[in-house]
Amino acid sequence: VSKRPPEQSETDVNDAIRDVMEMVRSEAEGRDVQFQLELPEGLPQVRADRVQLQQVMLNLVRNGLEAMHGTPSEERRLTVESRLVEPECVAVSVRDQGEGCEARHLDRLFEPFFTTKEQGMGMGLSISRSIIEAHGGRLTAHPNATRGLTFQFTLPTQKGLAG
Repeated sequence: VSKRPPEQSETDVNDAIRDVMEMVRSEAEGRDVQFQLELPEGLPQVRADRVQLQQVMLNLVRNGLEAMHGTPSEERRLTVESRLVEPECVAVSVRDQGEGCEARHLDRLFEPFFTTKEQGMGMGLSISRSIIEAHGGRLTAHPNATRGLTFQFTLPTQKGLAG
């Protein structure tokens, strides 16, 4: 991960999501994972560093793909959704159908060097949270009703930043 000053500009969250999904398409196909995108048109833009936003998305999507290695192939679905929450905030959710996480570990997922993966370094979610917080947003995780986890981050819209 390279350290560079953020270059924030008006950013269409859905365009950034589509770019990341295109980057991981072959990886998802190799893992037999189906994508479900719920990206409504007309969302307000956010002020963000597009590359950093894509780094966060790439981390969340790859984590979701990896989490489903033990899921029966017909149930492997990664859902990415964007929506307006509150009048001045855009939320992005990445929902997997993976093995999930024990409740006692949920709060620790964002700690540096904490990992539930055999080969993980435990830095991806910590860095992702730092990036989102530097943009004035929040990154959280919660278990799904049936299986897997949903990671959600929020970012203020241009209007939210001005107010």
